[in-house]
Amino acid sequence: MDKLDKLFEIQENFNSKIGVSVTNLSSEEKIEWVLKYARALQQETSELVDSVPWKWWAKYQKFDEQNARVEVVDLLHFLISIAQVLGMSADDVYDVYCKKNMINHRRQESGYAVKDRDDSRGI
Repeated sequence: MDKLDKLFEIQENFNSKIGVSVTNLSSEEKIEWVLKYARALQQETSELVDSVPWKWWAKYQKFDEQNARVEVVDLLHFLISIAQVLGMSADDVYDVYCKKNMINHRRQESGYAVKDRDDSRGI
């Protein structure tokens, strides 16, 4: 078992512990959970932003790198949960990541002057 597989297992165990099961969901339940997790991701992203001194007019702010690291991990918790809602395994995430990364490289190599909405459809 590699580290990503282990993270997926740990997240599934945690979700189960708090009473969340993402197996055998109806389409409506999948939508509900994707939205719940996406909103949680937005909140965690806001918390990450608040760890960084982004207010150029405020002199009191300090970079809280330790908290930023924790917020990145919180984001990962919710990303893994979304993947699980969508029926994705760690292997699925890895495969899609690699395919999408290749597309991103091709986009950059071609100058990415035109958006091709179908270049990711086959993933």
